[in-house]
Amino acid sequence: MQSYKIEFPISVQFVKKSLKSQKRCTSEKKSCKISTRRTYRGLSKAEEERSRSVRINPQLMEKIKESLSSVLPITAIVLLLSISIVPLTPGTLVLFLFGALLLIVGVGIFTLGVDMSMTPMGSGIGVYMSKSKHRGIPLAIALVLGVLITVAEPDLQVLAQQGPAIPTQRLIFTVALGVGIFLVLALLRVQLKIPLSYMLVTFYLLAFALAALAPKAFIPISFDSGGVTTGPITVPFIMALGVGLASVRSDKNSTSDSFGLVALCSIGPILSVLILGICYAPDDARYTPVPLADIATTRDAAEAFAAAIPEYSKEVVIAMVPICAMFLLFQLMTRRFKRTQLLRIVSGLIYTYLGLVMFLTGVNVGFMPAGELIGADIAAGDQPWLLIPIGMLMGYFIVAAEPAVHVLIKQVEEVSMGSISQSAMRQGLSIGVAVSIGIAMLRVLTGISILWFLLPGYAISLGLTFFVPQLFTGVAFDAGGVASGPMTATFLLPFAMGACEAAGGSLMTDAFGLVALVAMTPLVTIQLMGLAGRMRKKLAHQAIQAEIARVDDCILYYD
Repeated sequence: MQSYKIEFPISVQFVKKSLKSQKRCTSEKKSCKISTRRTYRGLSKAEEERSRSVRINPQLMEKIKESLSSVLPITAIVLLLSISIVPLTPGTLVLFLFGALLLIVGVGIFTLGVDMSMTPMGSGIGVYMSKSKHRGIPLAIALVLGVLITVAEPDLQVLAQQGPAIPTQRLIFTVALGVGIFLVLALLRVQLKIPLSYMLVTFYLLAFALAALAPKAFIPISFDSGGVTTGPITVPFIMALGVGLASVRSDKNSTSDSFGLVALCSIGPILSVLILGICYAPDDARYTPVPLADIATTRDAAEAFAAAIPEYSKEVVIAMVPICAMFLLFQLMTRRFKRTQLLRIVSGLIYTYLGLVMFLTGVNVGFMPAGELIGADIAAGDQPWLLIPIGMLMGYFIVAAEPAVHVLIKQVEEVSMGSISQSAMRQGLSIGVAVSIGIAMLRVLTGISILWFLLPGYAISLGLTFFVPQLFTGVAFDAGGVASGPMTATFLLPFAMGACEAAGGSLMTDAFGLVALVAMTPLVTIQLMGLAGRMRKKLAHQAIQAEIARVDDCILYYD
């Protein structure tokens, strides 16, 4: 389960067109052009190159606009708070604004790179796996790729750095292993045509059974891990992998089976972190807030960000090199992609690297520390209960502006054939996320166990899987990570952590779990809307049949 835009769920029609284009290219002896590539007739070589360079610019600007729409609501709310409830020093405000700027540009570049690289990589590997005669080799490739893709996930890196009870690298590789294993299980489900609801019920029951054995401190962060793994790298790759795998099937359930992979991959981190909690007992879970740099001028702010860039550049290199190496090995073995496709993928990987460096720098230097400071100041004030309405306000506008949510609601309208409108879907998700953030802030102030909310929420969600169409179930559980976009992990979670530290609560049990609550919202919302749409269709069909019967009776009476 693509704030920057997470292409989620990926349009099945778009990926299938891409796969057909790739198939044409690989079937011909000579290299051919991708269908989406323009032909520049009558142009000189220089003009052609200039025309091609111009083509990227609108795409990049569109991605930056989408990122701006996601970051802008939080920025506006922080500015309002700074002049009303929580006055900020000029240096803190400058750092926050610099961080927001880097976040907007970085996410735009990053998502463009993911669209150019991860999506075609996933679809190509999926088609190869579906045609392979040896099932074990493709599954081993999926396991390795699942681990490597997750290690590079930016939201996971942000979460791991904030978990005081678990070493950062240990948490990252534990989560990555869980994603890799469950990616294999998800692909086996597609190949063996196992109903998604059966696997969801089985593994979530196992998760809650392990939660009863694990330390309380590990329960919230384990469910948070399931939410952050459905991020801008993991989701496009896994969705494209599933669509590529299902594209060679001609049965009626092939489209439905292309959904649900992200849903299963989200369960893997929950189980792996719970098992880690059973085996690993931390001595101290105290959290050390990230200090804000002492900023007097705008030059000082620029120097603070410039000093952090080398560190995060190195981290991103370490995270992305294994992905590039694995893809290179796959290409050498299969010769799947032609030169034009390879050039586009390589360009996409460069965009991904640059955007990820800018994202992590902006988040860690300016964005997260400001969120922690604001949350701590509100909780330590005379009216700590203001955390609840302020958090709900942030949640409402964040999900409303999330570009990935716009993609999601459009997809739901298409699969429901118009029975669920975009406006109703948008309003339902906004209210649901606002309520989730309100519950998270209530937990910060009161220390209520997260299981009091997760158990009934997942019970309702899993129960609905037996009454709604399988397609809606797959979309709903895949969409769990869409609502928990980048603003959730980079600002709202630090906001809750700062408030929890100031209120004297337990960080691991009271602050963490916010991402899990937000990710749970689409599970209930989309399935309830799918059930309502199904009931409306049934009632409409009954009304039509009743009208036909009435007309027939009148005709018979007349005769």
